[in-house]
Amino acid sequence: MPVSSVLAFWGVAALLIAVPGPDWAFAVSAGLRGHVVPAAGGIVLGYTAVTAVVAAGVGVLIASTPVALTALTLAGGLYLVWLGFAVLRSPAEPLGASPAPAGRRPATLARGMAVSGLNPKGLLIFVALLPQFTDPGASWPLPVQMAVLGMAFTVTCGVVCLGVAGFAHRLLRARPAASRVVSRVSGAAMVVVGVVLLAERLST
Repeated sequence: MPVSSVLAFWGVAALLIAVPGPDWAFAVSAGLRGHVVPAAGGIVLGYTAVTAVVAAGVGVLIASTPVALTALTLAGGLYLVWLGFAVLRSPAEPLGASPAPAGRRPATLARGMAVSGLNPKGLLIFVALLPQFTDPGASWPLPVQMAVLGMAFTVTCGVVCLGVAGFAHRLLRARPAASRVVSRVSGAAMVVVGVVLLAERLST
């Protein structure tokens, strides 16, 4: 597989990842609680699962099956709405104001996996974008090529989310009032994205 194809895909993926979305909103909210690494780790594990699904050929099947895609979209949208309202009800407090219980870190990891793993738009990016950068005539099998490209996306997204969560934690940990505002904005963003996903699917 040509390195140029990987770099070309990485360039496009980096632009998509740089656009704030559910991953960013979740990373900010978790970062304010001091759960920087679990948040990024959860996002990475979720997209790793999506990469495995796409590389195995299941992603194309899901995307081409209206019932399966509708179910995935509804599940993802409902989860984002639920998570967003949970953040709005209990906005994050920075560590400087209230110590974050270590026991909640596994929950943050699981939530990160759900945010990325249940992101139907992420799956569609993998299904619609990845094949354009593969080469059926290359010496590497297509599933391997898909896995390499998928992990390039996943690692980049993990690095970005780690930076976003870390920035939120470092910048706002000494500013409780500002952190609550940012946390509520993040929660509202998740609700909006979830509602948009539900509206798009239910209107088709």
